[in-house]
Amino acid sequence: MSQYPFLSERWMAEARKIRDEYGHSISDVPPIAMNVVVNGVPFGDGSVNAHVDSSSGRLALDQGHIGKPDVSITTDYATAKALFVEPNPTAVLQAFMAGKIRVQGDLGKLLSLQELAGFGSDDDMTLAKEVAERVKSITKP
Repeated sequence: MSQYPFLSERWMAEARKIRDEYGHSISDVPPIAMNVVVNGVPFGDGSVNAHVDSSSGRLALDQGHIGKPDVSITTDYATAKALFVEPNPTAVLQAFMAGKIRVQGDLGKLLSLQELAGFGSDDDMTLAKEVAERVKSITKP
């Protein structure tokens, strides 16, 4: 399987395919509209604007910003990768405590992202792990 740099256009296209493949199976996603600025990106002009939006009931991570986010974060590339690909809660907490994640807006909505790792039932938890592994498999180390 081909691997692509996290947040590159090709990575985003492959992540969309995974989302479309599994999206109908994932329910009870907590609603959040979040803009993300990732600095220190090893391609393009060095930063990426992206968003996470689950207001439709399906989780979407895509390029560009949305109009009225609940919360916005700014972070570095390694921290964003730990948050969205690995997901490494310890690394994310350490980065937050070290000031590597700057937050504007509703912190409670940001904390609801923790629920996205589980979705609730054991079946959903298995599905979440499968989706996470698929996303990890398309991501260059």
